[in-house]
Amino acid sequence: MNQENLLNKIRQKDAKAFTHGGKFHADDIFSSALLLYLNPEIQITRGNQVPEEYDGIVFDIGRGAYDHHQKDSRVRKNGIPYAAFGLLWEELGTEILGEELAEKFDESFVQPLDINDNTGEKNELATLIGNFNPGWDSKSSNDEAFFQAVSVAGMILENKFERYLGNERADRRVEEVLTEHAASLASGDTPAENTNILILPEFIPCQKRLSETNIAFVIFPSNRGGYCIQPQKKEYSLNYKCSFPSEWLGLENEELQKETGLSSATFCHKGGFLMSVGDLSDAVSYTHLRAHET
Repeated sequence: MNQENLLNKIRQKDAKAFTHGGKFHADDIFSSALLLYLNPEIQITRGNQVPEEYDGIVFDIGRGAYDHHQKDSRVRKNGIPYAAFGLLWEELGTEILGEELAEKFDESFVQPLDINDNTGEKNELATLIGNFNPGWDSKSSNDEAFFQAVSVAGMILENKFERYLGNERADRRVEEVLTEHAASLASGDTPAENTNILILPEFIPCQKRLSETNIAFVIFPSNRGGYCIQPQKKEYSLNYKCSFPSEWLGLENEELQKETGLSSATFCHKGGFLMSVGDLSDAVSYTHLRAHET
């Protein structure tokens, strides 16, 4: 079944799917959550045998396109075997995240779960999901526990998808800001001495992209008021291009103001990755001085 046919089948008003009963695993749980993400009304049934002439989507049972228990089940080019979740994601992922992000999601999220289901290799998320199975002497419903686990998996998927898409939006926004920064420097609207400083209109995840540039510090409005100063790491390194002095780390308010000479300084994280000040002028004056000292 190709992507278009599978999507059409999932999105039908009376869409239905079938998977195995009994003990459940992260594979059938996340497969179910994926189908429900695309159609919250799809009816998922569990059982030990696929009903005759069943015309819904069958996964993790039945030896079909979305099962992986047969001897000739598919293996990725990198040698990692598919499980049901991976087989479904292969056809549905681009609809949710686009081709490039879907591939990254497969590598970072789907493949570890596929490995776990095929080999039993330890995976903390798979263990968490597996713990939803009723205990050996429990009288509770296995199907009820299954759908509780599916609900949790659905929340995880929604969060992961939004994070991936959010990071993509952040990458585009950072490129826009860098273009504006370069144009402002070229026109003289931004002082030339601020070459190594980037002032953001709002917080944008940007550390990975800025490691490739000469930007040493980023300044952005804090959601607690005032401004944050964030040093940027060197490319392919855990070290910062410019670091806060070690004697500042962990200080706040008067102690930090006395040590830094910045009248609005409020906090410097002991990990050295963030400092906050009340006034933008303090943030700019410090970062300008520090970026050109080193």
